[in-house]
Amino acid sequence: MKELAGRLAALDPDAGAALQVIAYFDRLIEGRAGLESLVRGAAVLSGCPARLVDDERGIRIRVDADGIRQDRAGPALSSWMSAPLVPGGAPAVWLESAGPPGGVHGMVLERTVAAARVVLDRTRGRAPLAGPAADPASVEVLLDASAPEHARWQAAGRLGLRKAALARVVAAAGAVPVVEVVRAPEAPPLSDGRRAGVGPAVPVLELPASAAAARTALRFTAEGTDRDPGPRAVYADELGGLAVLAASVGPDTEPIPDVRALDRAVAAAPWAASTLHTVAYATSLRAAAAELNMHHSTLQDRLAQAEHWLGWPVHEPRGRLRLQLALALWRLGRNLHL
Repeated sequence: MKELAGRLAALDPDAGAALQVIAYFDRLIEGRAGLESLVRGAAVLSGCPARLVDDERGIRIRVDADGIRQDRAGPALSSWMSAPLVPGGAPAVWLESAGPPGGVHGMVLERTVAAARVVLDRTRGRAPLAGPAADPASVEVLLDASAPEHARWQAAGRLGLRKAALARVVAAAGAVPVVEVVRAPEAPPLSDGRRAGVGPAVPVLELPASAAAARTALRFTAEGTDRDPGPRAVYADELGGLAVLAASVGPDTEPIPDVRALDRAVAAAPWAASTLHTVAYATSLRAAAAELNMHHSTLQDRLAQAEHWLGWPVHEPRGRLRLQLALALWRLGRNLHL
């Protein structure tokens, strides 16, 4: 790094200095330096006083150009450079330049801010990394049951949830979870067409539990196609005892014989999955035939073939319950990575 910086400095002094600044702050981060060390480094490298202020957390650090901490600022200087700790936030890091800022000052300020974010992330429950209201970092902190309560409460404030009586989490496939304020429990979840699990409505600080329930509910969703029939949105509140099944199906869980039988049936005929799902949850065989848009006798013929593949009858209540459980376990196994 020093050799490269020296070569660049010969061509462009600012470029060489910038590389040295980057290397310096990288070493501080690797050494798990604290905020005061970062501010001191900024002051010494820039040749002017540096300051970091975060009133929300009671942090006020100011270091003179000679490296001595002096939190009480002197008279206003002719030129200032500042940057926020979070995108769109108020300025929180300053360089107090007595003259026009040089080319290296911008790099020092940028690296100080980046390093401070890493330190705050490590030491204060990740809350300082949150940005605007929709920033995924705020959501991550709020839904992290291991984060300190004060950090989750601060994240809730940034998301505009402090005054919310109840909120819930919507977990969508392949997306950052969404936190909704619940004004009408029956209102549909926020959705852009993706499959979604909807957690229960809870007080704001209990949202980690809603998030866990939403992730469980997501595993019971389906594409809603003939090959993968079922609901695209599932409410955790409606799962009841089925939620217990989710904990029993993991990456190393061997499918039970009923699930293997269901796999064979689905592989044997393109209509098997949708037919069995409809029969399992319809109020009667005639209702299932109407939903499938086929004659009752045609459904009877298909069921006779499907029962041969499954190895048990599905016409009577006990067989339908067995089919419902097999379908739930089959779906949980398919949705492990949602």
